[in-house]
Order: sequence, then structure tokens, then C-alpha cells
Amino acid sequence: MKKIPQSEFKHFDMSKPPKRQRLRWLINLLAFPDVKKHNSVITKLDMEGVEPPYLLFVNHNAFLDFKVVAKATYPHKTNSVVAIDGFLISEWLLRTVGCICKRKFTSDYTTVKHLKRVINNGDIAIVYPEARYSLCGTNALLPDSLGKLVRFLNVPLVTVINHGHHINSPFWNLKDRGINVESTMKCILKPEQISTMNDDEINAVIHQAFQYDDFQWQFDNQIRVDYEKRAEGLHKVLYQCPFCLTEYKMTSRNEKLSCSHCGKSWTMSEYGRLSGDDGVTEFEHIPDWYEWERENVRKEVDEGTYSFSSEVIVKSLPNAKGYIDLGKALLTHNMNGFSVRGVYLEEPYAIEKPVASMYSCHIEYNYLGKHGDCIDLNTLTDTYYIYPQTGEFSVTKIALATEELYKNELGGKGIV
Repeated sequence: MKKIPQSEFKHFDMSKPPKRQRLRWLINLLAFPDVKKHNSVITKLDMEGVEPPYLLFVNHNAFLDFKVVAKATYPHKTNSVVAIDGFLISEWLLRTVGCICKRKFTSDYTTVKHLKRVINNGDIAIVYPEARYSLCGTNALLPDSLGKLVRFLNVPLVTVINHGHHINSPFWNLKDRGINVESTMKCILKPEQISTMNDDEINAVIHQAFQYDDFQWQFDNQIRVDYEKRAEGLHKVLYQCPFCLTEYKMTSRNEKLSCSHCGKSWTMSEYGRLSGDDGVTEFEHIPDWYEWERENVRKEVDEGTYSFSSEVIVKSLPNAKGYIDLGKALLTHNMNGFSVRGVYLEEPYAIEKPVASMYSCHIEYNYLGKHGDCIDLNTLTDTYYIYPQTGEFSVTKIALATEELYKNELGGKGIV
């Protein structure tokens, strides 16, 4: 059985060296109006004397992240690591403005070489190490390879941690709420410090820098969101009812979140807090509900019972020209990892991703508005968008299971 009919497709040239950034004026034109609209305040700490080249890690909650970083790094040249689907806009344009293509959650030394070239050019290398938008405005898992990358590049390590971007435009409902946001830009390690540290010590510093919680930030700063549909879509993240424990029956509309199985409902306040309409509130803080779901998935993994299977629609994205329909296939996600088996042009194929090969996975809610929610699996040469067609499922649970399976496989090692 073939892994995939590779000969049919021309693949994106990942080895092509990154260009030094041009068209900075265009980036500014596209970015600065939104930055001004949201009254973005960027506080710089320990940045005295820090000039390019340096490595910049940014947390990832919304498209606004890219625009704020453009302001934070102005007027210097930058090169940013961007996922393959970003290049669908225009490969020429994205290469010209300095983007480096990478397929999510793959180990790719080519990207490291590109980042080294950026540093050698005297520019800023920008990485979004979480590799996906946060699902509920809190930090995601980070790969253990970051420490090694920092030591290899041996330049100042700077972070930009954005606050409010998830509240303004959450991954589960991208409507811009128009709120004010803020960011902190900080040099967290300098070369003389890096030279005395091992990978684990560097990872610990990065992990500490990437602790954030947008909903807590909203409540602490009393940021009011009066958007009437502020809870709509939240059931995509909060897929399990904490009252009756039923999965996949949560729904949302306007400011209400409810379970269609038991009838319990919650109201989301203008300050991002939940309250049970029956007077009993299991989780006031949204990320606490999310982490409770994680604990439940972890129990399934620990007991060896986690499993999901569904007929799926598979779309391939081998290059920046567009998606290729591979038709229907069977997806299995269990204690052994991911397996997709299908037939394309009368040739059977398989996509296999063992547990140890993925510390996390990327998901999308109602991706492109066509086939519903999806996960995407990546090899070094292709990206597969996989849409389950079963009636009841949650890609959020699949993402949580991927992370818990990885931690279980490595005994908790290999992530920070």
C-alpha cells in the first residue's frame, strides 16, 4: 500500500532560501491601522541595547498577532515562519515579505537552516512556537526542540506575549470585538546566558515566559465585551457537559452555552465569566472547564481506552496552488496514533502518524465553511485536511488526546 500518491502532485519547494524582507511599506499599510484601531500598547522590557539579529518567539491567539509584531519590530527586517496554507494568498508575495514555509508539527531541519540564514543576514527570525491559535486564550504545549534552536542560533531571545487578542477575536468565533489590547516585548535570554545553559534550562525559561491567560487578563482588567453573540461557538471548545458528563451535546447561541442532553445552561458575562442559570456554576473560568476536559481525556489514555474512528473527507495541500480532493477515507485515532486509509485514482494509500511523532495537532472549526471541523496531519511534503463525517465528535477532544497520548508515551518528557 502506498503512503500517498506523491507522483501526482508538485510539492512546495521547502528548500528554497528565504528572501530578505521587501515591501515593508505594504506590511505597515496592512498592519498599522488595525493596531491603532485596538489601541495596542507594546511595553518593552530589558530591550536596551538589543538590536537585530535576534530570535523572536510570539504567542499565538489571532491574526492580530502578526500585525502587532510588525509594529513591535519596526523598522527592522524580519522573516516569519508561516504554515503552508498561508501561502495560498500568493507564494510570491509571502516569500517577498520574508515568510518561511513550514508544515505544522513536523521535525524539519530545513527550517532551522533558514532561520540561521536570517540571523546571518542580520535580521529578526520570528517563530510562533505554539504553532496554532490558542483554543481558549491560554498557553499551549511547546516542543522540547526550542532550547536546542536557541543554543544553535546563539543570539538574543526575545518574546512578544500578547494579551486580549483571543478575547477580541477568539478562535471559535472570529468576529472582531474591537477591544483594546496590550503586549509585552522582552529579551529573556542573551548569548552570554545561553552559553552557560543546557536545553532543559532554556526550555524552562521559555515555558515561564509563555504563561498567559486571556480570560483572566480580561477579568482582572475589567475589559467589557458587549457583543451579543459573545458565547457563540464556545461549545466547540467546551464540548463536554460538566453536569451530566455527556460529550458532543453542547450548543451555544448569543451569550448562552447549553447542553441539549440535560438542558442545563450557562450565561457568559460581558467580562468573560460563566454562571449556571440554575444557580450552580461548575466552572466560572472558561480555561478551567477546558482543563477539566483534558483531565477526562487523560483518564481514557491512562486506562488505554481512548479511541475514535470515522469516515472522513480528505483534502491534500502539497503546494500553494490549492487543495486536492482525495475523496473519502477511514480515520482512526487511538492509543497507536493516527491512521488514515483511503483510495485515490484507484490506488490505496495510507497516512500513518505514530504517537511519538506528534506532541500536538492542529485543528480548525468549520474550516473554509465547507465540510465542517477538521484536523490536519502533516508530513514533510504534504498537509492533509481531514474532515470527520460522523454525527457526533469533537476535534478539540482529538487535539487534547494527541497531547495526552504523547505525554503518556514519553512518560511526561519531551514537552514544556
